[in-house]
Amino acid sequence: MNRIPGGLRTDQQPPMAIPLGHFVLGLAFLVIGIGAEIAMAVSTLPGLASLAHVHVLLIGWIAITIMGAMTQFVPVWSGVSLYSRRLAVVQLALVAVGLVGFAALLLAGALPWLPVAGAALLLGIWTFVYNVGRTLWRTRPLDFTERHFALALGAFALVVPLGFLLAVDFTTPVFDATALTRGDVLLVHATLALLGAITATVVGALAQLATMFTQTDRSAVDERLLGLEQLAFPAGVVVFAAGRGLESLPLARVGAVAVLVGLAAFTVVVARQLVRATVDRSPMIDRYWVVVASLWAWLALTAPAWWLEPLGYGTLFGHPDGGAVLVVGVFAFVVVGSLYHIVPFIIWHERYSDRLGFEQVPMIDDLYDDRLERADFGLTLVGYVGLAAAPLFDLPSVATLVATALAAVGLCLFVLNVLLTIHRHGPNGLAGVLTGVVGSADGAENGAGEPDVDVDPSPER
Repeated sequence: MNRIPGGLRTDQQPPMAIPLGHFVLGLAFLVIGIGAEIAMAVSTLPGLASLAHVHVLLIGWIAITIMGAMTQFVPVWSGVSLYSRRLAVVQLALVAVGLVGFAALLLAGALPWLPVAGAALLLGIWTFVYNVGRTLWRTRPLDFTERHFALALGAFALVVPLGFLLAVDFTTPVFDATALTRGDVLLVHATLALLGAITATVVGALAQLATMFTQTDRSAVDERLLGLEQLAFPAGVVVFAAGRGLESLPLARVGAVAVLVGLAAFTVVVARQLVRATVDRSPMIDRYWVVVASLWAWLALTAPAWWLEPLGYGTLFGHPDGGAVLVVGVFAFVVVGSLYHIVPFIIWHERYSDRLGFEQVPMIDDLYDDRLERADFGLTLVGYVGLAAAPLFDLPSVATLVATALAAVGLCLFVLNVLLTIHRHGPNGLAGVLTGVVGSADGAENGAGEPDVDVDPSPER
């Protein structure tokens, strides 16, 4: 049996090409999103460019990366095999094609055709939810991370049909015969996406990754705080989304407070583990410190905004000017920090783990370029601080443009570093990853809908 620190099992992971294919495609969408951000800062793009940009980043980069990470690490964390490799390949193809079509149609203003692309996104996300959900089903009882992943999967399953209805409603009224307005559905859609799908995944993953990367154990105080988070955050997401959909101010406030209390408790746990870290500086720890600081800043900004106006679209990201704090400071730094370990680990395990003890092999952290990593961290951090401060302190537009450019260069260096890591150390480089995705599906022993490996339905936890 193969294990890594923390008792995680690597003998259950899917072929390397499947998660790496998700990550590479996610990086491609990140570069497209960066280009669109710069283009919108200096000129005006056609059609609904802002909406296309948001979906390219949140679905193309964040969600596809989440899909790849869950496909890889649910089997590793939970000790069961992935339900179907073929479905993992199908989900990626459907989401990628659907998103490209969706963004292109928004830019072209061809709104009547949006449901076609939306249907591909719907089927792709539902395939992912079904595949990982069937994998999680065999791991019961669920631990902290698995429960949050289950919450995220449920949110993903609800987000996409709401998004599909919103796409149809651009040209064919859908909500006229209901008590809900388009604005109500939009708020529920965005709330479930940001808090249920993305933030729940972040919380579940950080609970494992922070422990791994700091090499610390949680204390009794930490466990009590995590217990508070498990009571407050999941219920808060559901109540908050329901309150926004029903336009109920008291319900929305109760849900918002529960979400904030749960996230505050969780942030204290991660901060305590970072303080007690027994390892040297690493890309993960540096970026998780940024995540903790950003979460505290976001919580401080959001608490009064959600208490005063929890039903407003302007407070969708919390404070009206705090969008960059959540999206860049939390989501982006979590993804970047985690991928700096996940991608090299997958490659190291595939190529070098069997040679350990027989010949000199590189360490996991030796696979990426340290200089590029430090440069991308510095540039992205400075750019992020500028982006977060500009709307809060009413800085001139040139400051926002400079901050955008710095963050863009930093993120592009991160993309370059990850791609170079895959090219230099992955079997057959980038081309091998892209062609291997299809090969992994073709090489599966069973068809879609059948487990690839027979697994004890009650594995030792």
